[in-house]
Amino acid sequence: MSDTFVTVIALFLAAILMFIFPLMSMSDRTDDVSQLAVKTATTEFVDDIRSTGKITSDKYSKYVETIGTTGNSYNVDMEVKVLDENPGKKASQVETTKIGENVYYSVYTNQIMDALKTDEIYTLKEGDFITVSAKNTNTTLSQQLKNFFYTIMGDDTYTIAAEHGGVVTATGNK
Repeated sequence: MSDTFVTVIALFLAAILMFIFPLMSMSDRTDDVSQLAVKTATTEFVDDIRSTGKITSDKYSKYVETIGTTGNSYNVDMEVKVLDENPGKKASQVETTKIGENVYYSVYTNQIMDALKTDEIYTLKEGDFITVSAKNTNTTLSQQLKNFFYTIMGDDTYTIAAEHGGVVTATGNK
């Protein structure tokens, strides 16, 4: 009876070592590849916005499609900090690098998407800041396995995320 119990335990451990751990390792590598793809796509998208000074609905759709090819769903958040030059400045103080003369206000994803729906373009000007972040909203196989074996991840955590931002270097034209 004791030998049978030990044999069952040994078979169970062998199954875990032969199937579960390699599956966990492969699913972690899949998440790593997805992470790299999303980071690359986000960086290219933001750098294109920074160099052209505009967000178009075509470029946004292509970006969402590109990150969607990883097989995951994503929540994309955009924030533009618009440079609002103080209109009360004197004509001799036109220099935009003066501290305390310029104010930034934020425009978020919903406002940008509304502008893209009506005009299909959102223009920025030189000196604005753009930040784009993408986080996966679904649970990947790696997350499911870790939740099952380790119970270290909660439901609200994400494993694939990318964020990139910078200063717009060109004023966009419609």
